[in-house]
Amino acid sequence: MSLRIGVDIGGSFTDFAVLDDETRKIRTLKVFSRPDSPGSEVLAGIAGLVERYKIAPEDVSYFTHGTTVGVNAVVQRKGLRLALVTTEKFEDVLEIARLKIPDMYHLLSRRPEPLIPRDRVFGVAERIGADGQEELPVDEASVLKAIRAAQASGCEGVVISLLHAYRNPTHELEVKALFAMHAPALFVSCSHEVWPIIREYERTSTAIISGYVQPKVANYLTKLQGALAEAGVCAELKVTKSNGGVMSAENGKSNCVQMILSGTASGVIGATYVANQCGIKNCMSLDIGGTTADVALIVNGEPQYATGEYIGDFQIQIPSVSVSSIGDGGGSIAWVDDFGVLKVGPQSAGSSPGPACYGRGGDKPTITDAFAVMGFLGQSDLGYNSVSLDRDSARTAIGPLAERLGKTVEQAAEAIIRVSTSSMYAGTSRLISRFGIDPRTFTLLPFGGAGPMLACYLARALSMPSVTVPRTPGVLSALGGLIADIKNDFVKTTYYELDASVLPTLAYDVRMLEAQARDWMTEQVGNSMGAMLTMTADMRYRGQSFEIETPLDIGAVMKGDIDSISNAFHEEHRRLYGHSDEHAGIQLVALRLVIACATPKPELERIETSEVAPVPARMIRVWVDDAERDISLYRRADLLAGQSFEGPAVVSQDDATTCVLSGFSVTVDAFGNLVMSNRATQH
Repeated sequence: MSLRIGVDIGGSFTDFAVLDDETRKIRTLKVFSRPDSPGSEVLAGIAGLVERYKIAPEDVSYFTHGTTVGVNAVVQRKGLRLALVTTEKFEDVLEIARLKIPDMYHLLSRRPEPLIPRDRVFGVAERIGADGQEELPVDEASVLKAIRAAQASGCEGVVISLLHAYRNPTHELEVKALFAMHAPALFVSCSHEVWPIIREYERTSTAIISGYVQPKVANYLTKLQGALAEAGVCAELKVTKSNGGVMSAENGKSNCVQMILSGTASGVIGATYVANQCGIKNCMSLDIGGTTADVALIVNGEPQYATGEYIGDFQIQIPSVSVSSIGDGGGSIAWVDDFGVLKVGPQSAGSSPGPACYGRGGDKPTITDAFAVMGFLGQSDLGYNSVSLDRDSARTAIGPLAERLGKTVEQAAEAIIRVSTSSMYAGTSRLISRFGIDPRTFTLLPFGGAGPMLACYLARALSMPSVTVPRTPGVLSALGGLIADIKNDFVKTTYYELDASVLPTLAYDVRMLEAQARDWMTEQVGNSMGAMLTMTADMRYRGQSFEIETPLDIGAVMKGDIDSISNAFHEEHRRLYGHSDEHAGIQLVALRLVIACATPKPELERIETSEVAPVPARMIRVWVDDAERDISLYRRADLLAGQSFEGPAVVSQDDATTCVLSGFSVTVDAFGNLVMSNRATQH
């Protein structure tokens, strides 16, 4: 037997998906997360899998997981105490940034404080020109002065980001060597090693985030490797990446910036897989865990990618699956402000103590408590029997809030859900505007422990025609990490005019990128045979300030087909902006190459078919749509393909609870997915 395990560590629960390579079947599990002891939840999960499914740890041949250690360090500002070494006269790079205010509609809004304050930024005398030529050699005395200042300020590490290092990294390497000689105890990172892009602020910011979290992430991965070995798992540990791929843990220790958004990306990969299996062309994934609600778009069966995603208050320029945080999670705490207005989040009860209804010491009213008070939760086992839901504690937590609002406890609980839905509606509307899509032509695909609970509320607000709930929604992110391809991105800043004179240089740059990519893949899996290569270029018309990423045909580039390259850019510009200028000069600012090697994928198991109407497990009493009603409770395991029923109803299962509102009809498809149609959108 050969087993492949995917793990997703969330704010409240840690999810496991196990694929049997022989039967192609998936088995799942949830355990409580341990933010106080990262990694221990993985060992607890392995023990649970052994007990529940009788698997042998030595049969595990593949183990991948997503972690929030890096992103949590940035959000909570608990990373390394760093210094920044930059080119003399450019010490204000972090304060100047891009001269944008965070909120364009709030004139008094302020940019967040940098992770490295100004008094720990040190300039050194040196200069590399934009063409990569040395204009001023490194002044050793200025570097030694910076070393002494960094040591005096108690720094634990240093990020070196010099002007135009993307073009020529020689000076960064010289400064790094001096730090190694005179301050060997300091952790040192160079910007060209992290992500060698043009524009010093973006490159510097990305390098700082990488250095800020790298020692903590490396230490975490090392401990996890040891713990897995102790548990009898001999498979090499792999980690999921922000771009939706995976890499070895050893690579992650030195290149942790690539995995900082790993958890959210894994969920989108899992949602994409389910959507493609079900024939859903365009869908919006909705991942709601214990802390946040995250949404992504899947267009024509492919997730959307971008650079410039936010890690807390800071943008990071590495390629990643485009995921936007739009609202609150199941553990988000409800409260009333000084003006008597009900608010939800951003504070979360997390895993410990968690929502009040979990009976683990929590006493704050959360979204999960609201669903418990309304009667949607507590009607069956939760979290693979790891949670014994206490509705009385949920009522006690919401009681003071209800009193202040002048409502009953049930009314206050539903008000919490409506406020949360309103927040998600506002966040989703921004995403819709950004990508220019019509939600009425998209299917909502919810997952995460709380996604199926809130999906109908959001679909109703957005007038979305349908909702598809996967068969195991609570562990879809773990499944996404399990099926993610081995994948990596490479970038080369070129910055030249696109004309016949640069074609030999362009072909050379492509060959160098491909060589780097194939070397990386060989390091990961032993060879690069069968790997898929995808190329894009950051291009713009001469005189424009910013580029657009344009898909290119590698074969056409290598042949020097300049017309094909130009036409690809004109077409992409026309698609985005509605016009192009075939007579304008084009600049090719950067080349990007993605290499990917496919991993085994499970086969979604078809379930038994029935034409007989499903029989509810029992009737339950819930508060919904401003009234108390008796509705049907169905057990997910009892539902068969072809069966259908009407809302309001509840569908319970080990890893999640699905709330079906009035106005939605449900049909079970061949794979056991719940396909909910919003009758209000049907004409």
